Amino acid sequence: MKSPNNAGPPAAEEMEGSGLAKGNLRQQNAPRTPSRDGAPSALERVRQAAKRDRKLRFTALLHHVYDLNRLRAAYFSLKKEAAPGVDGETWRHYGEAVEDNLRDLSERLKRGAYRAKPVRRVYISKEDGRQRPLGVPALEDKIVQRATVEVLNAIYETDFLGFAYGFRPGRSQHNALDALYTGLLTKKVNWVLDIDIRGFFGAPGQAGRFQRVQFPPRQRERAAPPGIEPWAHGGNDMG
Repeated sequence: MKSPNNAGPPAAEEMEGSGLAKGNLRQQNAPRTPSRDGAPSALERVRQAAKRDRKLRFTALLHHVYDLNRLRAAYFSLKKEAAPGVDGETWRHYGEAVEDNLRDLSERLKRGAYRAKPVRRVYISKEDGRQRPLGVPALEDKIVQRATVEVLNAIYETDFLGFAYGFRPGRSQHNALDALYTGLLTKKVNWVLDIDIRGFFGAPGQAGRFQRVQFPPRQRERAAPPGIEPWAHGGNDMG
């Protein structure tokens, strides 16, 4: 684990290791018998492969997304009282038959029949009088998004350095300010740069920075590492 930023002067930026992606619990890898070592989970093997080779491209990831256990964990991680999307489905109503609903969702993802619903637009008033637009997805879309994020985190978390905090699991702006405060106290700092970057991901030339996952796959540039099973189903392969 990365030491807390406020644990002492050396702890702010010394460690740059990445732990398991959020939701990828170590209990999944428990030994089946007392005499056998636990085998890493499928998603953990993806993480290990990504860590070993940063140029490795993954072309078969959808089976990790429609895994029933992953979809179930994604459902229970959602906010129970969150506003419903355009379909009006709530967390509690979906949960009345959650196992049947998740199995149906998994099958639709597997055969390429899943279709995301339109996002409901709401506006939140800001202190300066402007309005901040927010999108409220349907409940099933939230489940699929959460499961997809967990799979992608297993890959991309290995690329980040320890001083990166934006939109990462288990980190927040408070952790970043903690590290900045410690750095200012313990290192010689001449300037601090604060930039609000808008439209970065849509800017020309930025698409080439995110090529570790290909959608959809055309052909494998190299064989998958041992333990990374390709998605063997036909239809619309999301990854």
